[in-house]
Amino acid sequence: MLVMQHYNFSGIMASSPHSNHTTVVQETKVETCNATLPPSNPTAAGLTMTLGILFNVVALIILAKAYNRFRRRSKATFLLLASSLVATDLAGHVIPGALVLRRYSAGTGSTSDTASHLSCNPADPDASCLFLGGCMVFFGLCPLFLGCAMAAERCLGVTKPLLHARLVTTARTKMALTLIWLLALCVALLPFFSLGAYTYQYPGTWCFIRVMEGTKATDLAFVMLFSGLALSSLALAFVCNTISGITLVRARLKKRSSSQRCSARSHDTEMVVQLVGIMVTSCICWSPLLVFGLMSATRSYSGSLSSDRETYRGLMVMGVRMATCNQILDPWVYILLRRAILKKIYSITKRQASFKGSTFRSIRWDVGYFQNSEKNTVGKI
Repeated sequence: MLVMQHYNFSGIMASSPHSNHTTVVQETKVETCNATLPPSNPTAAGLTMTLGILFNVVALIILAKAYNRFRRRSKATFLLLASSLVATDLAGHVIPGALVLRRYSAGTGSTSDTASHLSCNPADPDASCLFLGGCMVFFGLCPLFLGCAMAAERCLGVTKPLLHARLVTTARTKMALTLIWLLALCVALLPFFSLGAYTYQYPGTWCFIRVMEGTKATDLAFVMLFSGLALSSLALAFVCNTISGITLVRARLKKRSSSQRCSARSHDTEMVVQLVGIMVTSCICWSPLLVFGLMSATRSYSGSLSSDRETYRGLMVMGVRMATCNQILDPWVYILLRRAILKKIYSITKRQASFKGSTFRSIRWDVGYFQNSEKNTVGKI
């Protein structure tokens, strides 16, 4: 998914050779998309998409190599879930991103081609809009569900390792992945069964649940379901990661483990740190769109949105821009928060702290020496 940008449609309408009556009809048809079509130069959007694909591919290669290297069941299960999350992020970046990039590229054609390709009537969305809206919901829920599943799996592995070894297997993990994808797909397909609807959103380059124009009870119920599932996943991941972190800190403070258990605990620490990074990234990137979408749908359904419509349009655009950053930032969690990188950061920090401590002690010694010398001089006088 690409970052949505602003575009002025007035130039296209002014250059149209049709009569004033035709112009008025066209302006009415695309009222909500007026002055909002994508820019004619898709270079920035293509660059964003390329970088997102590159980051996800690099993270996927790192995880694949780690999965082949580690044969411990808990580590292998975590890496399988993490690889599935990165692969889902990659697909969620490529598929919707290609559709959005197509709308950007359509602005480079002739005036008639541009008007035909970029008309975005919210009352009658085309097939590409419906597909894009479904992708937004599917690839929005999947990473949040997977992050929650990874947090729950690690919480069980840290707090109840014997129960984890007995219950969590590769076959069951793959079955859980399939169920997660199916659940997200079922939610994304609900508008095709008359529960909610997908429509073009301001500025006309992306599609999502109908939250701004003519929101119905089914739309409000669909938004509440989508936002409720997503926010519940974030909350459950927060609880599981908190329990895992507290358990690891207590184990570290008590120092009751052998050297072998210390090695296992370092792996657990690495995985929990990565999970916290995923959780923080998801919360920052997805919470605005979830909250603003729910607020917009609620106010639109109650009829109190008319005075603040432009404000909520801007909030929705900001929310979707932040949501698209999640698929770009997630890979960096695995690239940067690996044990080798964390050890280097820890050693550099420790070296800097020891250097500052030695410098401070040296300064204190110099000051004390100066004071003693001064007292001896005064005594001699």
